[in-house]
Amino acid sequence: MSSITIRPAAAADLDRITEIYADAVTHGTASYELEPPIRSDMGARFDGLVAGGFPYLVAEKDGAVLGYAYAGAFRPRPAYRFIVEDSVYVAPEAKGQGVGLLLMRKLIEACRAAGFRQIVAVIGDGRPDSASVRLHEKLGFRHSGRLEGSGYKHGRWLDTVFMQLSLNGGASAPPDPDSLPERKFRQKKITT
Repeated sequence: MSSITIRPAAAADLDRITEIYADAVTHGTASYELEPPIRSDMGARFDGLVAGGFPYLVAEKDGAVLGYAYAGAFRPRPAYRFIVEDSVYVAPEAKGQGVGLLLMRKLIEACRAAGFRQIVAVIGDGRPDSASVRLHEKLGFRHSGRLEGSGYKHGRWLDTVFMQLSLNGGASAPPDPDSLPERKFRQKKITT
């Protein structure tokens, strides 16, 4: 039996990524999108994240993509540059097999290596028993807020839960000038 491999996502994975996300949008409450985006929209999102230097990973087994995870800017204003927001989606047939855990562990490693200080999870339908809440708790994320009745999907109101994981000393030390977020910030100041 072959094992699951976590690797950087490639443009060739986008058809499968689009399918996985479409299922999550259509049948789940993790995303507050109501209509699944088309492949070209997912490609534009992918291109923007990769161009920004953010990690974007896939889980693969026997040549089949089982899930994906990425980190992106939490908010666009420059003071937020050390915080990323994570996203993780697993194909329906692969749920409950540890794919999300493997993806998130590698994503956390990549965010740490890039010099980010916080990862924030913005979890739609953040009930205590949700798979996403339990996954993030297992990885050491702490609860940091809740927006009650913030989304309406599938005929019901949903709460949004915020969870947070500190990296690289979090807010206990000044930023590393050689970190990815700081290098990008300096580069942007030079070009504007």
